[in-house]
Amino acid sequence: MSSIALLAVGLLALLTGYQIYSRYIARRIYQLDPDFRTPAHEFEDGVDFVPTNRHVLFGHHFTSVAGAAPIVGPAIAVIWGWLPAFLWVVLGTIFAGAVHDFGTLWISTRHKANSIGTLAESIVGGRARVLFLLIIFFLLLLVNAVFAVVIANLLLRNPGAVLPVWGSLAVALVVGMLIYRTKLGILGPSLAALVILYVLIWLGQYVPFQLPDFFGFAPTAAQITAAAGDPVVAAAAARTDGVRAGWVIILFVYAFFASVLPVWLLLQPRDYVNSHQLFVALGIIFLGVLITNPTIVAPAVNTRLPDDAPSWFPLLFITIACGAISGFHGLVASGTSAKQLNVETDARYIGYGGAIGEGALALTSILATTAGFAMVVGVDGWHEHYGTWARASAGATTAFVTGVGYLAQGVGIPEPVAVIFAAVVVITFAATTMDTGVRLQRYIISELGAEYKVSIARNRWFATAVAVGSCALMALGIDRGAGGMRLWPLFGTTNQLTGALSLLVVTLFLYRLRRRIWVTAVPMAFLLVMTTWAMVLNLIRYWTDSQIVLLGVGGAVFVLEIWLVFEAVSAVRRALAARAQEAPEGASAET
Repeated sequence: MSSIALLAVGLLALLTGYQIYSRYIARRIYQLDPDFRTPAHEFEDGVDFVPTNRHVLFGHHFTSVAGAAPIVGPAIAVIWGWLPAFLWVVLGTIFAGAVHDFGTLWISTRHKANSIGTLAESIVGGRARVLFLLIIFFLLLLVNAVFAVVIANLLLRNPGAVLPVWGSLAVALVVGMLIYRTKLGILGPSLAALVILYVLIWLGQYVPFQLPDFFGFAPTAAQITAAAGDPVVAAAAARTDGVRAGWVIILFVYAFFASVLPVWLLLQPRDYVNSHQLFVALGIIFLGVLITNPTIVAPAVNTRLPDDAPSWFPLLFITIACGAISGFHGLVASGTSAKQLNVETDARYIGYGGAIGEGALALTSILATTAGFAMVVGVDGWHEHYGTWARASAGATTAFVTGVGYLAQGVGIPEPVAVIFAAVVVITFAATTMDTGVRLQRYIISELGAEYKVSIARNRWFATAVAVGSCALMALGIDRGAGGMRLWPLFGTTNQLTGALSLLVVTLFLYRLRRRIWVTAVPMAFLLVMTTWAMVLNLIRYWTDSQIVLLGVGGAVFVLEIWLVFEAVSAVRRALAARAQEAPEGASAET
């Protein structure tokens, strides 16, 4: 299969979805109003509510949602073959993910930038708010824990990426100060910051850094067994755990301060610079495909799955996660982006357009892992890498980084720099998701505190400390961080479930407004079935494997889901009864 052909079909489909389908939704379904006063203007405070240029906000929103998940998910899912992964990434993005992101941004803007969890109370019912907030808390717990482990592993394996990753933070702070204190335009400083980032990537090959092992872990029984009794090998594995744990702690210390700083100081400039980087990265990958045209060696549909691989139905839709649709995107849209939306008509560009960009990133992951990676390791090496489900899951970022490194070399970038470049792409996007994720979790903790009259929970320092502490415990609590990818199926299931429930809220609101609901109702129903099915399978596996922590978190999310669905059914019945009592010609007013 030609990489160029797959790339062309995928991009053309995504572009068509944005140009045609999103316009239909904006005009006929959501009916965007350019004169509507957005919460960014109504509640402007200079910290969270900040009217923002649409391109700057797109940069924040895009890079907040375009984390490691659209890379890792497809990189694992190609084990079932490139065709199922490709179809779900493209069609799922157009008809589910982008509709979800657009819808949650719009409905939050129409409700004073309240989070999707808070909106559940006014649209579904009183209990729905707490249920949804608890589900979101667990989702953010998993998002931040998974991404911290992914970043730590990449820093561990790519010491040349340490300098550009942390150097870019200092550059972003300077950009934020320049833009908002001196009133300079954002384009010039952000492009200069991008150039500095690439200089740091080039320098990274000469200044590799490996974090010392601060913990001195003793080898576990599993490490001793894997080392066949060799104490040297077992000790090396324990040191790796120690270094990984050190990076996880450092990442959460950083996330703490990033969460409490004003959005204009770090979050916006960092995300805007990273949005440029993402476009450059996509351009390099696409150009590398056009120049090298590596053959896709993975089967279209893998009929020889490893014994430990689950069935692709329903796990494909869960594993790809943010590569097609993500509940986390709705949290970003209703948690931070709605507070910065300048005019309502920008919601199509930021919400639907951001999801299209996410789909393009997921498409590069499919190409990098099924073609670029194979050119480096060979056909036999590719099949060996995807020879077990465990190996495919643990090595997803390795396959992507190696594949992108190969494609970047086709553009003329030297191999050491190309590999560092690919690692920095994944790390920086995962880190921006963590920045936003911890900030969102702080909001959720504060909302839950207000619900139960715990006044200290409304303090942003306390709420952030709770968020960071719980996420760090989750990240390090499974084999000292080494088993972090065991969180992925539960993260994917909870993430897609949150997306389905968010679509449920949007659908009920559209029903109140007497608008067509099929646009959101169809993907909502599909996702509810897939996520419920997948959650049951996950819980059975956690019970069999005695994974108590995962069983507890998954079980709690499952109970909350069923309860919330029952609340939604009651809301539908109330709406039907109210509509039956209305005069046929009556029309509801939009809030």
